[in-house]
Amino acid sequence: MSNTDHPDKIEFAGDYNLSNIVLVSHAGKAVDFKGMVLELNIYESIYKNAITGSVVVLDTQNIISKLPICGQERLMFKLSTPGAHEDAHIVDATEKTGNPFHVYKLTNRKQNGEGSLSYVLHFASREFLRGIRTRVNKAYDDRIDKIVTQIFADKTGLDSRKKLTVEKTRNSDKVVIPNMRPLNAIAMLAKKALPGTSKKGAGYYFYETTKGYHFRSWESMCVEQGNHTRSARQIFRYMPMNMTDETISTDKITHDYTSVESYKFVNNFHDVAANTALGTYAHRVTAYNIFDKSFLTTDYNYHLEYGETKHADFQGNQFDDYNRSKFAVTESPVDYDNFTVSDYADAKISLIPTTRFLHNEDTGNYGLDVKEDGPLHSASIAQRNMVIAGTTLSLLVKGQSFLQAGDKIIFQLRSIDEKNKDGLDDPQYAGSYIITKIRHKVTIDDYVMALECVKDSVMSPYGDAETTYSGIAREEGPTILDLNEEDIADGGTRRNGQK
Repeated sequence: MSNTDHPDKIEFAGDYNLSNIVLVSHAGKAVDFKGMVLELNIYESIYKNAITGSVVVLDTQNIISKLPICGQERLMFKLSTPGAHEDAHIVDATEKTGNPFHVYKLTNRKQNGEGSLSYVLHFASREFLRGIRTRVNKAYDDRIDKIVTQIFADKTGLDSRKKLTVEKTRNSDKVVIPNMRPLNAIAMLAKKALPGTSKKGAGYYFYETTKGYHFRSWESMCVEQGNHTRSARQIFRYMPMNMTDETISTDKITHDYTSVESYKFVNNFHDVAANTALGTYAHRVTAYNIFDKSFLTTDYNYHLEYGETKHADFQGNQFDDYNRSKFAVTESPVDYDNFTVSDYADAKISLIPTTRFLHNEDTGNYGLDVKEDGPLHSASIAQRNMVIAGTTLSLLVKGQSFLQAGDKIIFQLRSIDEKNKDGLDDPQYAGSYIITKIRHKVTIDDYVMALECVKDSVMSPYGDAETTYSGIAREEGPTILDLNEEDIADGGTRRNGQK
């Protein structure tokens, strides 16, 4: 594998600094095998609570037996884009200044010829393995984010030494962790967490990037300080081969870093059928109060609730009518009954028990008033579904070590409208996205990143919605045919044998 001759100078987009890749055996023996590595991959995602990766090796020195490799090794390296010096811009997996990865599996071993083997080493962060080896069996009474930090740092549990970026929650609770793995315990708490800067937001993400751990809400990825547009970490643009960009900077390297090599939309818009069934747009929740045997039923309506939370394309510092109308699906009626997708509360029905007075506290499942259980349950499901099944964009770009999952980017995609002579962006699919997954891929030739990005809104509103269904009903009701009465043909006999 190669890197630049000058660590602070970029000659071409895709250059990288990677001085060595060291494998340390269970006995402490270290081997720099960078020259044998064909490909290095690192995977991070807001849906995963630990980083994983792989190294493709062409072994000409039989280190697999000499070291030996048995699944208890540490992997060390430092990867960066030339010119990057800040810790937040470097993937530091060294033992002295960073956090080494741990090898846990070897696959695809085969002999390529005399004197050479190829195989793949799979590695993960220390917390991945620590989370499997230890358990949490303890009761906590505190704010949710503080409970998470306690589990994260517990010397007898996860015992992480990494940076943890935490968004303060607005709810506290008494929680008993019943002999759970620490990462699973935090994931459970993430579902109960409510962001402190949002009255209607529900649910957090707990994930690891190459820069550390994060415990935060989706809204914190979209905005800053609860109400301000979050700055994009990078602006990417796609330029078809037959088009020219008059705005291209004379700095070709900068241009290449912001250019997209290829892209595709995994989801062009929300799967309306799936999201309807999952309760993303409408959801009826009945909360059963175990203490006084009462029921409370509430309905979730996507279009009514949209303006109460922040989304990827939020602009400015307040929820004006423009921000409130960037729905991923319109308010137009979808059937003869003139209902919108948000009006079918029966599409998903849930019955949930409350935990009132479970710990002698007059609170529900979220540590708040028990009446909030139903609305918060439906809101958390809808918000998570809007991310998982939202407009999903896959990008292939040059490697930029400062990017991490959870960052906001802007994708400039020109509209293909033949009247678009001014080079305007696509009104729905251009705009702000949140990076949800990253694959760092380092080869002998260059460093590239495969990004998966999601938005739960549109850049420009679809426009005024119709108030009535645009289709025309053929009949007032169904046409019913009775096989026992209908003639087979004119002048024929009926099925009962009579003329």
